[in-house]
Amino acid sequence: MSPTPAAPARDRLRIAIQKKGRLADPARALLTACGLSWRESRDKLFCFGESLPVDLLLVRDDDIPGLIADGVCDLGIVGFNELDEQAKARRQIGLPDAYRPLRELGFGECRLMLGIPEEWEWTGVEMLQGKRIATSYPAILTAWLAERGIAADVVELSGSVEIAPRLGTADLIADLVSSGATLRANQLKPVEVLMESTAVLAGPVRELNDSRANLMAMLLRRLDGINATREQKLLMFNAAEDRLPAITALLPASADVVRLPGGADSLRLQAMCGTGLSWQQLEEIERAGASGLMVLAVEKSLA
Repeated sequence: MSPTPAAPARDRLRIAIQKKGRLADPARALLTACGLSWRESRDKLFCFGESLPVDLLLVRDDDIPGLIADGVCDLGIVGFNELDEQAKARRQIGLPDAYRPLRELGFGECRLMLGIPEEWEWTGVEMLQGKRIATSYPAILTAWLAERGIAADVVELSGSVEIAPRLGTADLIADLVSSGATLRANQLKPVEVLMESTAVLAGPVRELNDSRANLMAMLLRRLDGINATREQKLLMFNAAEDRLPAITALLPASADVVRLPGGADSLRLQAMCGTGLSWQQLEEIERAGASGLMVLAVEKSLA
């Protein structure tokens, strides 16, 4: 029988992630890298944790902050743009904060930007006085305009924001931009960044005080380990003793060089590099006297 959602058990952690969309696959991959595995229900809305008592809810991105606020789930992977929009909307109607970002996750990067018609010449935010701005993020836009003392009409749309100027329902837009191709296709150009966004792990403002707290702490520790090693590379090579100073001068400043046992005619060495190494860097290191270079990805690390 397939598992079905039940009332939240106090000994199981629930994480809400996007069912479909740009954050769905990276979120699952990240949680899998944390050692989690699941059985998926027939309706594909719930995943029962098998390796650990950590379950998944598969939902819409914009439902995740509310699910955390209502206590339906304990954590959520969501775009910071959506989390911040709903947090600002709550504050604007006098509701207290109910969730907060716990970790940036390193994927889902985008920007919320103003887009104006291509024929306009952008001279600054003062141009926005009295204009109609279409957006799916009215709370963020309203707060941004208020901070700058700009009086403009915010036109809230749930989708197809970029066509609003052509339809005559707005003068310009504020929308998420990744490559900018959608703006160009609609004869718009980006001019001002309202906010930078990325996927975040969000949790409640109030700390958990039961066995789920230990599960959350474990998950955060594993995420920190993954984030710490995301760009790390292990460089292994051979070199003569007298070539070592020239080689280490070419390594990233954070590199920690360790001598390995063995090697009759040359030293066997490894260096943990906090950033990636380009082909040009490797070629320069080789010219400085290193041989047998290998660059290995660092999969896991416990801080």
